[in-house]
Amino acid sequence: MGASITDTPGLVAIASGALALVALVLCAVLASRLRRLRAGQRVVLGETGERDIVAHGADLEVAFDALRDYVGDIAERLDGRTASVEAALQGAISHRSLVRYDAYNELSGHQSMSIALLDATRSGVVLSSIHHRDQARLYAKQVTGGRGELELSPEEAEAVRLALAGPESQAGGDAPADART
Repeated sequence: MGASITDTPGLVAIASGALALVALVLCAVLASRLRRLRAGQRVVLGETGERDIVAHGADLEVAFDALRDYVGDIAERLDGRTASVEAALQGAISHRSLVRYDAYNELSGHQSMSIALLDATRSGVVLSSIHHRDQARLYAKQVTGGRGELELSPEEAEAVRLALAGPESQAGGDAPADART
């Protein structure tokens, strides 16, 4: 009895062979995709052995929690240090000005000067140095809240005014300003 590929058993064999060939091609495609997926996992997970992505994600979450706690602690310490530095800087010199003038109108040049050194609360000191041909005198006056505790000379008041006005009002920085002309 001769079997032919056109009878039922032959057709079933051909269909089975074709199905097996399609399954083989599908397996090759899936193996290629799996290889690429594992290569990608090695990039993410590293070469640390047999770990799955879920375990790696859990490890990352633990590491990020520890990092967040560490950064939070550092931020709290920095806030404390910043507050103490800001408090300390309240007393630092933040406003200053220099006014030069000729105290005795002797045409000897602007040898006398008043300098205002004030902090953020507009308090500090005004130093005045009065120069004459044969002598020099130095005066110091306390300033609180932008006002002298003793009466300020016009040059001292100008130095305080310029210091509180800021550097933009002092064209040329410490250029001589003549308050007595």
